[in-house]
Amino acid sequence: MNPYSSLPARSFWRTAVAEPDPLDIDGLWSPKFAVGQDDVVLTAGSCFARHIGRALVERGMNWREAEPAPPGLSEAERQARHYGVFSFRTGHVYTAAMLRQWLSWAYGETEAPEGVWHEDGRFFDAFRPSVEPNGHASADEVLSAREATLAAIRAAVAEASCLVFTLGLTEAWRDRTHGTVHPVCPGTIRGTFDPERHVFHNYTFAQVHHDLSAAIGLARAANPGLRVLLTVSPVPLTATATGGHALTATTYSKSVLRAVAGQLAEECAYVDYFPAYEIVTGFPFKAAFFEPNLRTVTPGGVAFVMGRFFDALARRPTEPRPGRAARPRAGEDLWCDDAVLDYYSPR
Repeated sequence: MNPYSSLPARSFWRTAVAEPDPLDIDGLWSPKFAVGQDDVVLTAGSCFARHIGRALVERGMNWREAEPAPPGLSEAERQARHYGVFSFRTGHVYTAAMLRQWLSWAYGETEAPEGVWHEDGRFFDAFRPSVEPNGHASADEVLSAREATLAAIRAAVAEASCLVFTLGLTEAWRDRTHGTVHPVCPGTIRGTFDPERHVFHNYTFAQVHHDLSAAIGLARAANPGLRVLLTVSPVPLTATATGGHALTATTYSKSVLRAVAGQLAEECAYVDYFPAYEIVTGFPFKAAFFEPNLRTVTPGGVAFVMGRFFDALARRPTEPRPGRAARPRAGEDLWCDDAVLDYYSPR
C-alpha cells in the first residue's frame, strides 16, 4: 500500500483526462462553500466575468445589480452604458490592483484623484472610460457618477454573501503623478498618452497576491461574512506591452493569476477558486471553446463552463426557483476594453 493506492479516478491523468471524452471530463471543482439561490452574489472583473452574472440570472439565483439602469433606456443604451454588465458600473476591472483601488476609494482608505478627461466638449472618467461612452456634460457630473458607484459598492458589499471576481491581466498602466492604475492604456479608448506620466507595469505574483489580499480584506472588514470566489479569465491578452511575444506574455499573466488565486484559496477558508480558465484552455479540449480568433470564447464554451459551475454547486441541494431571462449580449470582443488594442496590430 502507498498513498496513491486509494486515490479516486479523478486523481489520475489517464482516467480523469486522457480516456474520457473531453465533454465528459468532470469533477474539476469541489466547492468549499455553498452558494444558494437566496445568497446575494456580486460579480466583478474582466470580460469573462459578465458571463457569470448572466448565468446566475438564468438559473434564478440572486445576482445583485447594484446600479440598475434608469427607466426609459433602450437595450442598446443599457449595454453601451454598462448597466447590467457587472454588479457595479466600474467597467472592466482587469487587475487585482484595480479591485483594491475601487474598494479603497469606496471605504475611504484613499481618496480618488479627480481623473477627468475632456474631449470634444464632453467629460469622461479616466478610471472607467468605456462607461458612459458619450461622456458627461461637466467634470462635476463625472465625479458625481463615480461617487454613486462607490456608494453602490458599499451598499452591495454590506449585504452580499459572495463576491465572484474574475482576474484578467497582470499588465497595466499606472499614473506616475498619483500612483493610480488605469483599466486600459490612456490614449486607446479615451484620453491622451503621456510617456512622462503613464508608466507600464507588469505585476508579479507577490504584488498581485498583496493587492488581492488587501482588496478582500477591505471588503470583509465591511462584511465579515463575505465569501470570495475567484476565477481567471481564459481570454488571452489582445496585445502585450512587454516587448515579448503575445503567447508567452499571456502565459505569464495567466500563470501568475492562477497561482495567486490558488494560493489565496489555500490560505483562506472564505476564498475558493473555480477553474473556468482550465476548462476553456486545457489542451484536452483542443481550443474547441474558442472562436477562430483563438481569443473569444464561444457560446458553447461559456455554457459548458457554467454547466460545470452549477453542477458542482448542485451537489449542495437547494430548492430551485424560476429563472429570469437574461438580456442577450453582443460578441465578447465588443465588450472587452482591451480589444481596442487589436486596432493597433500591423495588418
